[in-house]
Amino acid sequence: MYIPPFNRVEDRERILRFIDDYGFGTVISSGADGTFIGSHLPVLLDQTSGEWGRLRSHMARANPQWRHFESGKEVLCIFHGPHAYISPSWYVMQHTVPTWNYGAVHVYGTPRLVDEAELRQIVIDTTERYESGMANPWKIPLTESEMDKMLKAIVGFSIAINRVEAKFKLGQNRSPEDQQKMLKSLQASSRRGDNELAEFLITQRGAKPSE
Repeated sequence: MYIPPFNRVEDRERILRFIDDYGFGTVISSGADGTFIGSHLPVLLDQTSGEWGRLRSHMARANPQWRHFESGKEVLCIFHGPHAYISPSWYVMQHTVPTWNYGAVHVYGTPRLVDEAELRQIVIDTTERYESGMANPWKIPLTESEMDKMLKAIVGFSIAINRVEAKFKLGQNRSPEDQQKMLKSLQASSRRGDNELAEFLITQRGAKPSE
């Protein structure tokens, strides 16, 4: 990923928090014939081993991508954060061009297919992770036989993280005045995604929300 120095993030905790917060990833792999496949999946971050830990997820058995993982060839998982179009009209100095600001993390790692016990735990952990924010968290009501039947229709995998690239393009190359005016414009906007990017910008730069 192309990352100018002022957009590069190397702080481990910020990167891991981003992966955990924006866990719907895009897993990209290539087969022996060089064909690429990408799948959009809920991905769990497990920090119990290695410098960066590992990713865990599952996909439909009918999805041919999991066969790529049998070779152990490195794969890429992309995590997308908030993003939005930035208008030059939002700057103090408007003699410039439009751009797009965003946060993204690329994770490279070695995949491994898991057994049924690990797959079952991935399904349970994924459900608990995303039900935890619900007012009335749903519990898996399936019987053992129903669960076994469901597990046969999916494939679980783990990715040992080898390296990570993080880019938070948030207007760091603009003047403080331009950055603050951009933030206020994002907060005042009714366009989809603008407010979310404003909140992300505040948490990442320590900016104060407009009053």
